[in-house]
Amino acid sequence: MNIITPPFFEVFPDARSLALAELDEVFELIRSCSYPNNKARNLIGMARGLVEQFGGVVPADIDELQKLPGVGRKTANVIASVVFNKPAMAVDTHVFRVAARVGLTTNAKNPYETEMQLIRHIPDELIPKAHHWLILHGRYICKARKTCL
Repeated sequence: MNIITPPFFEVFPDARSLALAELDEVFELIRSCSYPNNKARNLIGMARGLVEQFGGVVPADIDELQKLPGVGRKTANVIASVVFNKPAMAVDTHVFRVAARVGLTTNAKNPYETEMQLIRHIPDELIPKAHHWLILHGRYICKARKTCL
């Protein structure tokens, strides 16, 4: 269960309110997550960028999303896939590991290479679902210290 998000969105229901936030105020709401100092800074920066560059509207384009503070390729792909149902493959540690172990990728050295190999072989309409299948398989079946058969 996510204990951070509901109270966070009560205080900051939109990008404009978050863009005006003080660092301490955001930190207090997210302090139980990993790296709260960096995340608090990036959340405020992202909200300011969203308001200033995009009029408060989340862009659907992966390259545009990555212009926002704290938004890397994986996060941009998650947003494009989950929010906009685009054929974008977010590669986290689970996807990276599972894809290599089950032979969906060959000698991919980093998440970008994994992403490129996966999207080449998975039909566009399945990519948003495949991302979740690989993550769940990696979390619950093909764990880091366990082989997957």
